[in-house]
Amino acid sequence: MLVDEYVRTGRVRIVFRGLAFLGPDSVRALRAAVAAGRQNRLWNVVEGLYSRQGAENSGWVSDAMLHEVAGHRAVDGSSAPWIDRELTKSSKAAQAAGIAGTPAFQVGRTGGPLELVQVSSLGAEGLRPAIESALAE
Repeated sequence: MLVDEYVRTGRVRIVFRGLAFLGPDSVRALRAAVAAGRQNRLWNVVEGLYSRQGAENSGWVSDAMLHEVAGHRAVDGSSAPWIDRELTKSSKAAQAAGIAGTPAFQVGRTGGPLELVQVSSLGAEGLRPAIESALAE
């Protein structure tokens, strides 16, 4: 997995920049992703959310779906104040980086600057070229 190969070895930093601008489902999904991130499961939850994404504002982000994408673990992001702080911080960083849509990722060598990258998918094959490019610089 990319995290084991690049991030945990200290070679690369990958930052997910989530935005919630499409209504209640968008907000609930992003809050769950942030909660999962604190449990080192952000990637799994984000990939699960995008692969099951329903129509905007249709109520597709249900308790059952969140339970499923979280591997049957709790990722309740509904009322934690730290999530509000994290969302504000992330929104400001996304705006500063010129990010207008989601999913968005920034990649860079650990300790170096981050660059916004376009991904073709949320699988490893979608992000690996950007990681390899960052390492080549």
